[in-house]
Formats: sequence, C-alpha cells, structure tokens
Amino acid sequence: MSNQGGTVRLHRVLRAPSERVYKAFLDPAALERWLPPYGFTGRIHEMDASVGGGYRMSFTNFSTGSSHSFTVKYTELLPGERIRHTDRFDDPNLPGEMQVSIDLRAVACGTELNITQEGIPESIPEEFCYLGWQESLEMLARVVEPDIPDNG
Repeated sequence: MSNQGGTVRLHRVLRAPSERVYKAFLDPAALERWLPPYGFTGRIHEMDASVGGGYRMSFTNFSTGSSHSFTVKYTELLPGERIRHTDRFDDPNLPGEMQVSIDLRAVACGTELNITQEGIPESIPEEFCYLGWQESLEMLARVVEPDIPDNG
C-alpha cells in the first residue's frame, strides 16, 4: 500500500462481451444506473467520453437527500480492453486525486474485469470502497448480462 491513501482491487467475471462492459463505463445513462452504491441515486452533469475528457457526477443519498459530487478525467481509453481515469471529490475536505484502472479481458464465458482504485482519501475506510464497488458491480452485471433481442 502506498502512503498516498488507500488502494482497493476488485476482480469479477461477467457473462457479457467486453465491448458491452466497456460501453457501460462510458455511457451516461448506464453509469447513472449502475455506479451509485445501494441507497444512492446518480446523476451525470456533463460527459466527454474521450481521453482528456471525462464526466462530473453526483451521488445522492435517497433517504436523507444529501449528496456529494466528483469529477472523472479519462487518461487512457482502449475500447473493449482498458479504461484509466483520475477521480477527484469536489469536496475540499476530501483532497487528492484517485487513480482508477479498469482492465477488461475476453474469456470463454464473457469478460474478466480487474479494477484497481488507488489514492483513496485517508478519511474513507477501504472497506467502504470495497462494499461500494461490490454493490456497483452487482448492478453492472444486471445492466450488461441480459441479452435482450430488439422486437422488430
């Protein structure tokens, strides 16, 4: 672990093609649906899905109505393979920049997903980050795994 805050690593296999999983990380409507942890709603305020671009998003606690926002900047985008971005809370009490790497690999049953998030602010316990990601990835599976044909 670096002294630059905490690090969490997650590994998951999804029953979906890597192109669809990749798209779910760059599509505003998809992100609003799967990224907020349980009990939160999400809103993307602006989005530029290109290297050097990114998005600003807020999570709102559905019970209390309180919200926090963060800004993401894409540093690497390899379609169907890798997404790297920085992540910064807009709250000055949560300083620092996190680095997030999302690696996708096509496997026989779908896509292997490896996520690393580094530089988590000291005030946020790593287990909260794990729990949030686990909940988000459950929702991600519900978005990308169904193979629903178009009618017509």
